[in-house]
Amino acid sequence: VQLQASGGGLVQTGGSLRLSCAASGITFRNYAVGWFRQAPGKERELVVAIGWSGGIAYDADSVKGRFTISRDNAKNTVYLQMNSLKPGDTAVYYCAAAINYGNLVAGREIDYWGQGTQVTVSS
Repeated sequence: VQLQASGGGLVQTGGSLRLSCAASGITFRNYAVGWFRQAPGKERELVVAIGWSGGIAYDADSVKGRFTISRDNAKNTVYLQMNSLKPGDTAVYYCAAAINYGNLVAGREIDYWGQGTQVTVSS
């Protein structure tokens, strides 16, 4: 089983990036998926999450109106569109999958983690 995160990079303030999380070895549509991030010296935090059907979604106050999560179950892939990026968004971003959406949002009993992709926003 593998979650492959990609799409990170260096962008200027106000720019955009799209992260992808591609799953293999699991039936991705059975899982809620989220993106967490961890900045240097800070705890990991949940940024956005989406239910297995795409009908339930969560986004942290710090990214509301700027970040959008979506999924394509036919492609076993979840996307994170990040717009109006700020230096405070600089972090390593991890995708994660859990059978239970509530557990995913709580950050517990995560079934699978991706390897992380670095996002750096310059001022």
